[in-house]
Amino acid sequence: MTLLLNGLSWLDKNAERVLILIAYSLMTGIIVFAVIERFVFKSQIPWSTSIPIYLFLWVTWIGCSYNVKQRTHLTFNELRSRMSYGAQFACLMLDGVLWLMFGLMVIFYTHEQTMLAYNNFAIVQGTDNMMQWWFYLATPVAWVLLMIRVIQNMYQDYQRYLRHEPFLIAIQKVDTVNEA
Repeated sequence: MTLLLNGLSWLDKNAERVLILIAYSLMTGIIVFAVIERFVFKSQIPWSTSIPIYLFLWVTWIGCSYNVKQRTHLTFNELRSRMSYGAQFACLMLDGVLWLMFGLMVIFYTHEQTMLAYNNFAIVQGTDNMMQWWFYLATPVAWVLLMIRVIQNMYQDYQRYLRHEPFLIAIQKVDTVNEA
């Protein structure tokens, strides 16, 4: 049981990093190999320009989930930091609810698109048997992970609220340069 809990804890900490690393490494490897193939051997693999584009779906959507986990996604913290403690909590909970509602819509429609590609046996351009739905699956999978991160953040914020601890609202200061 301890091994399972340790595995789940590791997965919770590293899921996005591992998925991004795998997708980015595959993209990089394919592009490097394609450049060598093109300029050294004077030929080109037909799928070398299409698969990295599809892998980019995995990188971007899993990256969004990672940013939500790290709380580095787009927020309006300058305004929130000036609000009362209760208003800050209400805004954080509203954020969470809106993320979850938007996530349900994204999952619904992207699942539909993924199933359309699956049912039509759509293959990646330049390949004989690589299915497009494998790549389209990135969006609903990443949004499920993103919604899990949102729920985790909401729980952490609720616990902070009960303990009357400050929320994780960072104010990013931008240095301005005065030109004469």
